[in-house]
Amino acid sequence: MSLIEEIEKRKTFAIISHPDAGKTTLTEKLLLFGGAIQVAGAVKSNKIKKSSTSDFMEIEKQRGISVATSVMTFEYMGKRVNILDTPGHKDFAEDTYRTLTAVDSVILVVDSVKGVEEQTERLMAVCRMRNTPVIIFINKLDREGRDPYDLLEEIEKKLSISTRPLSWPINQGSDFKGVYNLYRKQLNLFESSKQTLTDQMLNIQDIDSSEIDGLLPAKDVKKLREDVNLIEGLYEPFDLDLYRSGLLAPVFFGSAVNNFGVQEVLETFLEIAPSPLPRLAGERLVQPEEEKLSGFVFKIHANLDPNHRDRIAFFRICSGKFERNKFYAHTRLQKNLRFANPTTFMANEKILTSEAYPGDVIGLYDSGNFKIGDTLTEGENLQFKGIPSFSPEIFKELENRDPMKTKQLEKGIRQLSEEGVAQLFIQNPGNRKIVGTVGDLQFEVIKFRLEHEYGAKCTFSPLRYYKAFWVTSDNKVEFQQFLQRKAHAIAYDKDEHPVFLAESEWNVTLSKNDFPSVQFHTISEYERT
Repeated sequence: MSLIEEIEKRKTFAIISHPDAGKTTLTEKLLLFGGAIQVAGAVKSNKIKKSSTSDFMEIEKQRGISVATSVMTFEYMGKRVNILDTPGHKDFAEDTYRTLTAVDSVILVVDSVKGVEEQTERLMAVCRMRNTPVIIFINKLDREGRDPYDLLEEIEKKLSISTRPLSWPINQGSDFKGVYNLYRKQLNLFESSKQTLTDQMLNIQDIDSSEIDGLLPAKDVKKLREDVNLIEGLYEPFDLDLYRSGLLAPVFFGSAVNNFGVQEVLETFLEIAPSPLPRLAGERLVQPEEEKLSGFVFKIHANLDPNHRDRIAFFRICSGKFERNKFYAHTRLQKNLRFANPTTFMANEKILTSEAYPGDVIGLYDSGNFKIGDTLTEGENLQFKGIPSFSPEIFKELENRDPMKTKQLEKGIRQLSEEGVAQLFIQNPGNRKIVGTVGDLQFEVIKFRLEHEYGAKCTFSPLRYYKAFWVTSDNKVEFQQFLQRKAHAIAYDKDEHPVFLAESEWNVTLSKNDFPSVQFHTISEYERT
């Protein structure tokens, strides 16, 4: 198969949502359809009978939430599907933001009961920054939820994107009868007692045809016909170019926990979602069909397998063909590396692979060479753009509870910060460690992982900082004066970049007035060009 054929075969996307909207459940049902797993895990409130396939970390199994991005791959209808299942919890939003740099499209899950929630808005804002194509799946139609028209209006208003329903529900809650696929003109009837995978779609050439009359109660048939005629009259026909430009979101309805409406989403996604897209590097735009390999690391995970204490870099291929045991140039370190055991993922299972193509995400065993944002090429000096870190919202000082495990603590917190779990700032003199996060739950994860993966115990003391600013200046003399005058508030991130820890907005305003050449940044690239 040629390189172009391999590229066209691939679909790489992320599933994103507000917590508890059903994102991980939808992921598993997609995997069931793809034959990648046989039994879905159950994640219901705090009762976890089986840990879901994509939540492989011990703390995820205990809490029943996703706190790390998982990569899953399967084949379906001749396509190779790469799913990146992301954390839903807002405290781990940065991991999701970074993951969105590695995908070509997104499926956004919305809870039909709760509608558009805060985290949904934040995630959609990141998608809009990159014009990422979005499909919306409105979940939990088996529950009493919001009116579908009201949901569409809210989505358009709060997420600033036009919508086009491609399926439509027949009632909801206890009276839920199924969905009509507007895109394919198919009727799929729901049976609450039947949760097996099925492709028994009824092809309906005309919504007014009499064949529907014997399948549903008369009042439901009348309502469905009215809804379909109204939708076709209100909305323009689906426009593929608008969708791929990130301006139009096709909408589907269903119930992921009941395997219902999932097949329509998957098959339509495979038809309309883009294959691997060009990627912007600092030097130029990289096309996927270029013969020479290029790609970037968007995530690092230590101790993916606790038995082996391994460290895996998640590498997104942007162009060319990756081959096992071939030397590639690490552009930041300016040295060549080769990889004897590159892997593809099935959540916590890793499979040795000999080759991979644009759109694929592979795991590279890492001995400490990689940081988030690093680029590999076949010699060209490239650095891919768009892997930011954001100013944290909560700051705490890390304190060692066991002086005999100081080295383990140092290693652990640095590795976790390189994974992107949290941001680490070092303040001297004294090697004071300040950890910055966007939510309290991250501190719980850090404490848990330090103890269980590195054997180090710690506590956290709250700090009253307002925000962290990466600082730069073209005026070297004034910049040194700034760093000296503000030494009590200056720390350094893991890449030795100076960071100003402001106690208040007034502090920032005063500093800007006193040092006009100094630039204060709330978003930073992990590797600056």
